Amino acid sequence: MTEFLLLGTVELRGTDGAVVDLGPAKQRTVLAALLVDAGRWVAMETLIDRVWGEDVPAQVRPSLYAHIARIRRTLASTAAPLVAGTGGAAAGPQLRRGPGGYLLDVPSGRVDVHRFRHLVEEARSPDCADAERVLMLREALGLWRGEPLAGLAGEWAQRTRQGWGQQRIEAVLAWADAEFRIGNHAAVIDALTGLVAEHPLVEPLTVALMRALQGAGRGPEALACYTVLQKRLAEELGTDPGAEVQQVHQAILRGEPASPATRSTLPPAETEPGRAIPAQLPSETRGFTGRQEELAWLDGILATATERPTAVVISAVSGTAGVGKTALAVHWAHQVADRFPGGHLYVNLRGFDPSGTAMPPDQAVRGFLDALGVPPHRVPVDLQARVGLYRSLLAGRRVLVVLDNARDADQVRPLLPGSPSCLAMVTSRNRLTGLVAAEGAHPVALDLLSPAEAHDLLAHRLGKHRVAAEPDALREIITGCARLPLALAIVAARAATNPGFPLSAVAEELRDNHGSLDAFTGDDLTTDVRAVFSWSYHALSAPAARLFHLLGLHSGPDISAPAAAALAGLPLGETRGLLVELTRAHLLTEYLPGRYTRHDLLRVYAAERVLAEETPQERDRAIERLLTWYLYTADAAYPLFTPDRPRVPLDPLPASCDPLEFSTYDQALDWCESERPNLVAAVRQAVSAGRPGIAWQLPAALWGFFYLRSHLQDWLDTTRTGLDAARDAHDRIGEAWGLMDVACALTLLHRYDEAIDHFRQAMFLCREHGNTVGRCQALSNLGDVYRRIGRPDKAVEYCRRALAVNRHLDYAVREGNILVNLGDAYEQLGRFDEAIAVLEQALTVLRSIGDRWAEGIALDILGTAHHRLQRHDDAVAYFHQALDTHADIGNRWGEAHTLGNLGDVYLAADDPDAARTNWQQALAILEKVDHPDAEEIRGRLRRLEKLPVGFQT
Repeated sequence: MTEFLLLGTVELRGTDGAVVDLGPAKQRTVLAALLVDAGRWVAMETLIDRVWGEDVPAQVRPSLYAHIARIRRTLASTAAPLVAGTGGAAAGPQLRRGPGGYLLDVPSGRVDVHRFRHLVEEARSPDCADAERVLMLREALGLWRGEPLAGLAGEWAQRTRQGWGQQRIEAVLAWADAEFRIGNHAAVIDALTGLVAEHPLVEPLTVALMRALQGAGRGPEALACYTVLQKRLAEELGTDPGAEVQQVHQAILRGEPASPATRSTLPPAETEPGRAIPAQLPSETRGFTGRQEELAWLDGILATATERPTAVVISAVSGTAGVGKTALAVHWAHQVADRFPGGHLYVNLRGFDPSGTAMPPDQAVRGFLDALGVPPHRVPVDLQARVGLYRSLLAGRRVLVVLDNARDADQVRPLLPGSPSCLAMVTSRNRLTGLVAAEGAHPVALDLLSPAEAHDLLAHRLGKHRVAAEPDALREIITGCARLPLALAIVAARAATNPGFPLSAVAEELRDNHGSLDAFTGDDLTTDVRAVFSWSYHALSAPAARLFHLLGLHSGPDISAPAAAALAGLPLGETRGLLVELTRAHLLTEYLPGRYTRHDLLRVYAAERVLAEETPQERDRAIERLLTWYLYTADAAYPLFTPDRPRVPLDPLPASCDPLEFSTYDQALDWCESERPNLVAAVRQAVSAGRPGIAWQLPAALWGFFYLRSHLQDWLDTTRTGLDAARDAHDRIGEAWGLMDVACALTLLHRYDEAIDHFRQAMFLCREHGNTVGRCQALSNLGDVYRRIGRPDKAVEYCRRALAVNRHLDYAVREGNILVNLGDAYEQLGRFDEAIAVLEQALTVLRSIGDRWAEGIALDILGTAHHRLQRHDDAVAYFHQALDTHADIGNRWGEAHTLGNLGDVYLAADDPDAARTNWQQALAILEKVDHPDAEEIRGRLRRLEKLPVGFQT
């Protein structure tokens, strides 16, 4: 049996037990990054972040593909050989590629860390006897062979091994408690002695060792352990041992037995297999210091949630802009992440975004549902329904939810989980008294750093010797920055990048540039932030300063490197270098590889600078460059989603525009998903910037993306915005496109009456202006809507009218699809001979142009028509042709639909076994993609089992 080992060096052992060569460290890291989520999809960007961290090479994806290919070959070489004549594929782990990234399909029991967690979880059961619990925990701890992920470098590997190390400590403590209860104190002494040496300040380990030594009759050694701990705490932390240690110490001094631990030290239960486990926490701020009181308070809130899980426990962290709310929340969340095996959800609600575009709750919930693995077609349109689904998915799971930068309680409430096993943390500039009063949130007011904490922050960033050499200058810097963490970080970056500068010069520079941010006056402590921003800004190279202030024109929540290049009108390579300069100066944050965002105050400052330093004409040109780049990149993705739809009419590509190109469907989809908030914002900005053409063309180019991913509300909002812009500009072509795109979105939202009205308006407008292609499209779409609402007679009427118009155009692509819809309408009406004739005609057209997708649908409808005529052999033949066509193009839903129809034919032909087989195959496909049609197939299977033996149709 193949086994994967992570609790030590990363190893793969084949079926013969031999260790398989896994290649270089980077390749082993890729394998480990997949194994930690064995059996679950791991997104491409997640893999890149785990393997490369911040040091992402320019050609990272080809490098990842190469590692994946070599891992596949290695896995194939370890697969068990087939027994002759059995058929099928070789047994062994499979590495699969899909829209969700990569999935390493291997039973969790074959990965040591998952086996470890499973054994620990079994030992948690209250029904487990102590003797059995001891055996389980011994086996679990025996899986550890040394430092986890040994030999792998990088922040992810380090964070992971730290988290696993904490789980090991908790398992050892649980094992020790179980051994104590059966009177076997001596068994744990060696293991605890080693762990205490590794973690001398972890008091529960010392407590357990003291109990074990006393129980084994070695009281003096137990007292010596206390002395060592007391000395270490005094020297390193300046504190005394905690109450539990002191109680055990006093008991030993009195010669009394130390009482056993009363709290469970086992980690919380794992989530159910197969559930998506989100891990959305952003990276921690480097060099986080201080905030010990606040961290202890948050630990206490978590303890309350663990001890009395009667309600969702909410902590509301409030404070002024730049005070470090997000840094504190993220740092603490990483510290306790292992306590939430159900995962971690994070969203920046942009409550105080200078553009006023705070994130609506329905958009935030949609993001959470995506992270929880809900397919787009299952996401409800209604906010309350989304919230209900979100809370249902969290029921019974231990999930940490971080809601960052909230505007008010109303924005937060729909995002709060309903499960008592979850914990929500909210940060905001407001105090959120409504959450405290109504939801019982625990308020955590974050103030400025203390002088000592500010000193420690600068000492960490600049070095102890440098700050000790100029104490007066250091105090002046701290005062000038108002002990605001954001300001201190920027000053530290300035001093760190100029190690030859005396701190007195930095302090003088800060003093000379004293000022205020007009947009953030009053109680918000920003007076000195503008001074810090200004001299940090002026210290940039001229090109970097220009890029920084041009970013103030960008309306979206983040920006990619190529988009920044378009905004600045610079080559991508040069722009990347400037982005690195801005990131190092703490004027920009690269929160994902190649994606950048900024603190709210920096957005304001950039907007102020661009107004002051660029002419209105240059600002307009920069916005035009950016919006044009978004438009033509979206247009490059368009044919990969909708190859048979007419392209959106655009002007020739400007010479200055360098849009992205996509060679695969997945590439186009990844880009659209990453940029969706920016694309939606760009449509609104196009209106405000006086670019009505882009305002309707951009959502038109996103038609296929919105349709395929079911982003229906974004689709409707953007197309309506574009339609209004086209009407205001008296652009009849844009108005016609907008009307039809709005109608398509309304159709999928089941708002059929509104859709019919918009399609009719489009049809009349196209006829008025001689747009025969558009008129044909509107007629065809009207036929589709009437077919959906159960009016096949009206569907026939509009399809025939569309067909007549289309034949004047001699447009084969449109004709084939119209004929398919017409044939389907005839079939619904029971006009089978006409349906068959039209569908066979459609096949001729579709095969002549190579439209395999529509061909498969036509063959399926032909099978249905023959089935209803009880021509079972003909129906089976057509359904099998449809299956072959669906398989050729990867239309998995089409395969499932046809398999379901094929099962109906076999049942009608008195072959229930064949019917069952086909329905089971259909169900397997639908369940794999979590499609709602799966329930209909389950119903057929249930009804089949209730049929009497010998049933005849």
